Amino acid sequence: MVFIFKLLLVVLLLFIILNLVRAMFEMVRGPRDEEGESQQDKPMSFYLGKRVFLSALAVILLIAALLSGLIEPNSRPY
Repeated sequence: MVFIFKLLLVVLLLFIILNLVRAMFEMVRGPRDEEGESQQDKPMSFYLGKRVFLSALAVILLIAALLSGLIEPNSRPY
């Protein structure tokens, strides 16, 4: 069960990075003009909003796992 939870967190972190990269490409590409070039499919804020949502979901899952005892914090971090 712990392995599945950790795998879920890793997948969430990969989706967070993917959305950050997609937002970067939208930012670099910039707005398109009407001379044959297509308009942006989705704005940069769409991908950044998804990234914030996934980050909040990861934090909520971590807090829920800590409170339920699924994972335990390191008692001596150094």
